[in-house]
Amino acid sequence: MSNNKFSTKQLVFSAMAIALATVISVVIKLPSLPNGGSVTLFSMLVICLIGYWYGPVTGLIAGFTYGILQFITGPYFVHPAQVLLDYPLAFGALGLSGFFHNKKHGLLKGYIVGVTGRFVFHQISGLIFYTTYVAGSFSDNAAAVWASTVYNLSYILPEMILTIILIAIPPVVSALDRVKKMALS
Repeated sequence: MSNNKFSTKQLVFSAMAIALATVISVVIKLPSLPNGGSVTLFSMLVICLIGYWYGPVTGLIAGFTYGILQFITGPYFVHPAQVLLDYPLAFGALGLSGFFHNKKHGLLKGYIVGVTGRFVFHQISGLIFYTTYVAGSFSDNAAAVWASTVYNLSYILPEMILTIILIAIPPVVSALDRVKKMALS
């Protein structure tokens, strides 16, 4: 990215990745949890790849865009703050992967940081939900913290573990390196 402008190639690769992640999240989705959230096999990886290819600015914009698409394709919220926290901010956090785009093991590190960022936003949203609609108070409410933590980890952690296993497989690493070279050439 030169002079803060996106190249055509960047836009095309990013748009293709966002489209692929959206299709994965709609088609290859394990059963949803009662209040939203599900394991979508590797859709978070596809969004993190954008940051890994092009850095944090492009990664954050792509993640934010993907979050808006997630809201459009399957919104679930009960509190207005959840719209912002659970969609553009949570998925936007996947773009934090871009801070590791030139680091050794950058994809792995970036993926873990991006998914952790997503978890933090969902955690805050869950805390708002559980304290507003279940527990009734923010003060002295450890139950809301635990409920939000257990709920969000129930779908984020399995996908994270499966993806870490996937990106540790040498042929996958090689293939992802080739795709990065194509995205940057």
